[in-house]
Amino acid sequence: MSWLQKLFPAFFKQEEPDPMKYLIAGLGNMGAEYDNTRHNIGFDVLDLLAKEFEVTFKNDTLGDIAEFKHKGRTFVLLKPSTYMNRSGKAVRHWLTKTKVDKKNLLVVIDDLNLDLGQQRIRPKGSDGGHNGLKDIDQMLGGNNYARLRIGIGRDYRPGQQVDYVLGKWTDEEWKELQAVLKKAADTVKAFGTIGITHTMNKFN
Repeated sequence: MSWLQKLFPAFFKQEEPDPMKYLIAGLGNMGAEYDNTRHNIGFDVLDLLAKEFEVTFKNDTLGDIAEFKHKGRTFVLLKPSTYMNRSGKAVRHWLTKTKVDKKNLLVVIDDLNLDLGQQRIRPKGSDGGHNGLKDIDQMLGGNNYARLRIGIGRDYRPGQQVDYVLGKWTDEEWKELQAVLKKAADTVKAFGTIGITHTMNKFN
């Protein structure tokens, strides 16, 4: 401890994270051209939660933010405006600003390796080739944060991955997607109320 810290301890005191506050970062790309695309399923889950709790997203630093309370917990919803590949900057900023502990962070993403209708929530893990997670890992200095992977399937030919991921849902997929989004939204709420272990057992 420096002499300045000894002289002015209150000035240097860091606020403790709020254990009842959670940051839910749904990844996607901003812009009308990306609406209803497979890569934006993280945005879609957060939109459903905002609708359920009747809150509105407001544009703020590095993203759109909404907040609601549920069972004594505060959920901060973040849709980064930095584009998918630079999501880490927004997540790091809002973790700090909202004073949320990293163990109370949940990142919601699309996953090509899971069929539509499947999902996996884990307390940590590799980026699995997902550029959004890769950037968050770099910005947070590790992969020890929860992530909810939601399957979007892989019905594309070799070399067509980008077109598929950034493509719009078909009418049939869109009908099926509604139940998928509802399950994911329930998973997010469970993460904040019953914890990661019980949520994994119940929703994976």
